[in-house]
Amino acid sequence: MPYDLTTLEARDDVVAYFGYGSLVNPHTHRTHIIHCEKAHLTGFGRRWQQRSDAARHPVSFLSAYHADLAVDELSGLLIFDHAENLPAIDAREHGYDRVRLDPSQLRLDKRDADLPDVSYHVYVARPPSEGGPRHHILQSYLDAVLQGYLHQYGENGARRFVESTAAFDTPIVRDRASPLYPRAVKLAPDEIDLIDEVTAGLNHVDGFLER
Repeated sequence: MPYDLTTLEARDDVVAYFGYGSLVNPHTHRTHIIHCEKAHLTGFGRRWQQRSDAARHPVSFLSAYHADLAVDELSGLLIFDHAENLPAIDAREHGYDRVRLDPSQLRLDKRDADLPDVSYHVYVARPPSEGGPRHHILQSYLDAVLQGYLHQYGENGARRFVESTAAFDTPIVRDRASPLYPRAVKLAPDEIDLIDEVTAGLNHVDGFLER
């Protein structure tokens, strides 16, 4: 039975944030959320970006960025959470700024319903510092992201994620056997096969490269 979003309008303890990376995968969530919906965000693009904060390894993370064309659209997951959980989400998304969204930038996927009157946000990565070692994508991070898109949007959604995300020429470190990503997920054999097929043309490496 569809979730009745109108029930959220009567509450004053609800916030919503749009996930376009690992947040699309509920297995990575660390708060007891209220509800989530497949949704689309206009006016933003998505790219891999070097971290702006100190990290043990020179890794990239996903960032949304303001796109020039209002017709640009990201598919992802709109998460309704308890307002008291925002500090925990902010801590999870360290290295990001929480940006307020206008509800007109969002639309729900295949649902004839209005968005409830709550505050909406998206996390945008802070600009990286100049210099430093060459940055890399962790396979374990990418696995978590692509599993989320597979579950929410199917194989075509996973392919669109790869096609629509900038800077995928960044080297991908094969760390699946010993994940470095702190919210690594368990993949089924068919998910591994599909993810490997979707990303076959990308630059996989066995370790971190020097600049």
